[in-house]
Amino acid sequence: MRAVTGQVSRREVLLGTAALGAVSVLGTPGCVEATPQNPLAAADGRRLFTLGVASGEPLPGSVVIWTRLAPDPLGGGGMPPEPVRVRWEVAADEAMRKVVKRGTATARPEFAHSLHVEVMGLEPHRWYWYRFDAGGEASPVGRTRTAPSAGAGLDRFRLAFTSCQNYQHGYFTAYRHLAAEDLDLVVHLGDYIYEGRVRRNKVRRHNSGDCETLADYRNRYALYKLDPDLQAAHAAFPWYAVSDDHEVRNDYANDRDSDPGMDRAAFLRLRAAAYRAYYEHMPFRAAQRPVGPTMRLYRAGTMGDLIDLNLLDTRQYRTHQPCAVKWDERCAGTMDAGATMLGAAQEAWLGARLHRGAARWTVLAQQVPMMRRMRMSRGAALYNMDKWDGYVAARARLLAAVRALRPDGLIVLSGDVHAAWAGTLRQDFGDPASPALGTEFVGTSIASGGDGRAMRPRARRILAANPDIVFHDGRRGYTRCEVTRQTWRSDYRVLDYVTRPGAPMETAASFTIAHGHPGAEPT
Repeated sequence: MRAVTGQVSRREVLLGTAALGAVSVLGTPGCVEATPQNPLAAADGRRLFTLGVASGEPLPGSVVIWTRLAPDPLGGGGMPPEPVRVRWEVAADEAMRKVVKRGTATARPEFAHSLHVEVMGLEPHRWYWYRFDAGGEASPVGRTRTAPSAGAGLDRFRLAFTSCQNYQHGYFTAYRHLAAEDLDLVVHLGDYIYEGRVRRNKVRRHNSGDCETLADYRNRYALYKLDPDLQAAHAAFPWYAVSDDHEVRNDYANDRDSDPGMDRAAFLRLRAAAYRAYYEHMPFRAAQRPVGPTMRLYRAGTMGDLIDLNLLDTRQYRTHQPCAVKWDERCAGTMDAGATMLGAAQEAWLGARLHRGAARWTVLAQQVPMMRRMRMSRGAALYNMDKWDGYVAARARLLAAVRALRPDGLIVLSGDVHAAWAGTLRQDFGDPASPALGTEFVGTSIASGGDGRAMRPRARRILAANPDIVFHDGRRGYTRCEVTRQTWRSDYRVLDYVTRPGAPMETAASFTIAHGHPGAEPT
């Protein structure tokens, strides 16, 4: 989009640099008064929209718009303990002149004065712009897009998926590049924050020790969301998001912490706080609002007749991890027919989705690599027990369901491992004669792991031991996907460094999958 005289340019909109932060643009300045119900005077005149704006969960006629009032974002938010009315607008133009929806919503202290406005009655598959106003201050303007109508003929859809953004390990430069892409949607596959303490000799510093309370998690999310590159990516596109482990605690499984010293009750209290803060800081619908330590994260979105997008949760319901250590030879537990990665309810839900799905491509967007990633060490075959390799029977059940119900067009999007991989999903991994059931694209991290290299010795050993894996790159970035009726194309977009800002972006490799011909082959 080009800048228009008298309007806000796309660059200013997406980076939040337009001069909207001090003056109300929804009406007369001071339209939200400091009454006992709306005591904004207690914010002492500080900026309210420090954490930016975001949108997500697009449906054909609806989208969620989000913000949080936080004049003191790293100190608990800085808001008084009362509800506050906030005005919002959605427009059909970038300059916010053609307003199509407006209303008021209440930012409540029990949810850290966050807002999740489910805007209804929009047109399908079109761009909108939105903003908020409270106490005479307007938020930055964000851009969003509704989904195509269910079953509508769709020729093209573009998305990017990301994961793993450890603030301490590097700058979020990849998000600055992502904000400039031509996309319809962003999918985040987890590790939006990292819960750990301050580490020495890192690029940036966390703002506390290990997250243990709701206040800790809220302040940690605020630290991450203050990043201008992350704010730009949120303001540019609608997002779908699912959590992995670091939103709670590293490598947790169901009701068990990775630290054997924490009992179940204490861990579930921690998980409840973590889920609450996650909900408060992401553009979720009310259906994702947590109840205690439970949060319904598995859900679906349909992009016309082109994509059935299934977002999975591989943390909350899985059986406890098998074997004694993370990388290990397979113990008996990995073959347990009763073990599950998704839990019985989610498996049944996914089976029903596969049964009735009618779109051209079936997408499973989830956290940990599904393909086999064996490596040899001193003559022994080692597998990562935190991934699907530790849940062999559960993986076989899922792939058998795919083969029976949706044999064409399976794409799996994964994250977690801080490196890019691409490979073929087979009924029998390692046997080239076994039927190919789908293609998996594992995305690299935004910053986790710091500056990466294209290839490391361990990656070479994994490639050598797994003929189904055809690509690896250990640099940071995201994966851009262009989907048509005939092909799925994935471009691995990478940076050479994140330990200082400003890295240029390049495409490390591209893969084009022809519909009905699963398997990863470089373009």
